[in-house]
Amino acid sequence: MFTRHIGIDLGTVNVLVHERGRGIVLREPSIVAISVNDNRIIAVGDEAREMLGRTPDTIEVARPLRDGVIADYVVTEAMLRYFITKVCGRMSFFKPEVMISVPVGVTSVESRAVRDAAEQAGAKEAYLIPEPMAAALGAGLPVGTPTGNMLLNMGGGTSESAVISVNGIVVANSVRVGGNRIDEAIMAYVKRKYNLVIGDRTAELIKIEIGSAIKPDRAEDERHMDVRGRDQVTGLPKTIEMRTSEVAEAIGEPVQAIVGVTRGVLERTPPELVSDIIDRGVVMTGGSAQLRDLDLLLTEEIGVPFYVAEDPMACVALGAGRALENYALIRRTLPALEF
Repeated sequence: MFTRHIGIDLGTVNVLVHERGRGIVLREPSIVAISVNDNRIIAVGDEAREMLGRTPDTIEVARPLRDGVIADYVVTEAMLRYFITKVCGRMSFFKPEVMISVPVGVTSVESRAVRDAAEQAGAKEAYLIPEPMAAALGAGLPVGTPTGNMLLNMGGGTSESAVISVNGIVVANSVRVGGNRIDEAIMAYVKRKYNLVIGDRTAELIKIEIGSAIKPDRAEDERHMDVRGRDQVTGLPKTIEMRTSEVAEAIGEPVQAIVGVTRGVLERTPPELVSDIIDRGVVMTGGSAQLRDLDLLLTEEIGVPFYVAEDPMACVALGAGRALENYALIRRTLPALEF
């Protein structure tokens, strides 16, 4: 009765934590600032994000997760410990039970690394759940029924599409394309077209402010934004104006990769479930689901209605928390993640 149940969305870009009875209690970037001289962690989360691209050589600001899996085990463990302590308190006598989301198709080694990191960070028990299953639970889909529920979860490092029925994943596929790849595409486009070098944060701001998956039909629908960076030729500061149609052109390739992974899952889905999906549509979750007009593009390309879940960023963390509360029910559907 005293055990705290925590669901963690361990994302490439953001970490979200859900606690039973309290809802989403933490939402911070998965970024860590490290002192190069003594390997000491200086800042984690929001504080580390403020340092991104603004530090001297003695401080390295890094993301310990890449494409949804651990790239730096020691730093990930320290980051998890920080977040768990922040939620549970430093003097907690009862270690929490933790459910952590992992991408579909992770290897047993990658799964073990996540689980071990959570236990070393202070979890009493650490369980794993595939991100599409967690996202479906968080979005409120009736995953326990024998009907086809299709979901497209788009995070910072990966985009995963899955069809879920009777508490299990029937068909799933993922592509290592997400918000980060979209940001990189914007940076490359600006560099190629305007000889302007911009940073990650500027590219992300462009995506949020004026980004769209579809070029606007009318001139009045165009959004404009002043973009500041360093001129590649002169090395001096320079400001340009970007339009929505340019961003849509820049991100065309990663967006088509997301369309491709969704189409591939539908092609392998049993016909009975496909008929359910045509009626019910496809739910979009994850931070990248908020890209303007992406649902319209997918509906047009795939021929099935797509719609964005309520609070798409929180769906995986919410679902991880709900899965932990009903672990006995869904445990049999997660054989690949058991040891």
